Amino acid sequence: MSELPPLLGPEDPLPYRVTKATGASPFILVSDHAGREVPRALGRLGVEETDWGRHIAWDIGIHGVGVQLQALLGADLVEQVYSRLVIDSNRAPGHPTSIPAVSDHTTIGANVALSAACRTRREREILHPYHDQIAALLRQRQTPVALIALHSFTPRMNGTDRPWHVGILHHRDTRSARIMLDLLRQEGDLCVGDNEPYVLTATSDYTVPYHAEQGGLPYLEIEIRQDLIENEAGQISWAQRLARLLPLYWNAISTAH
Repeated sequence: MSELPPLLGPEDPLPYRVTKATGASPFILVSDHAGREVPRALGRLGVEETDWGRHIAWDIGIHGVGVQLQALLGADLVEQVYSRLVIDSNRAPGHPTSIPAVSDHTTIGANVALSAACRTRREREILHPYHDQIAALLRQRQTPVALIALHSFTPRMNGTDRPWHVGILHHRDTRSARIMLDLLRQEGDLCVGDNEPYVLTATSDYTVPYHAEQGGLPYLEIEIRQDLIENEAGQISWAQRLARLLPLYWNAISTAH
């Protein structure tokens, strides 16, 4: 069988958006689900237009938070441009949920019975270039750095309400998580989730295990509830809060023994 033609054409955007650091920030911000682009060759994946505004397509509000936070911290920011329905950049290649056939009870028609060649093409042209950009930025750093993974979550999933305003996900690096959990709880106005609404594992996630845990880097995986950041005011408010707390976290992690 001949190799499939390229997935991304000249009118398709690159699979990543990089906003370079403007200062000596110790952070690299990453956003796996910031975008909802679809390669022209894939049409709309068999998904109704009304569903493209839902959380199944992207992390609602997190692009705005990331952009605002980058400006406040002067940090590097790497964002995935393509929708998680094309391929989920926070899943390892070949993971069963990497290219979902069904997401929150919605069938993704173009992903049903997808061939191995089509899966490989999406990994090669979208998933790997995004992670290569993150890896390149980490290699370029001459000073200590922390990886900050930005996500948002839907207030209700599978019929269950999620009361947390923000969650910190962690696996091996519990020290970083404990510091940030304490800082968030000290705010006094937040319901803070510890490994909520998800538990970070080496198989359920990809970005943090691959880039941070393998290299022994400190990290935070931050989940913000989407109704809190669905508009610009909420995005600015949360960016300002994180821009205030992240330097405190860095000071604590840098001086901890």
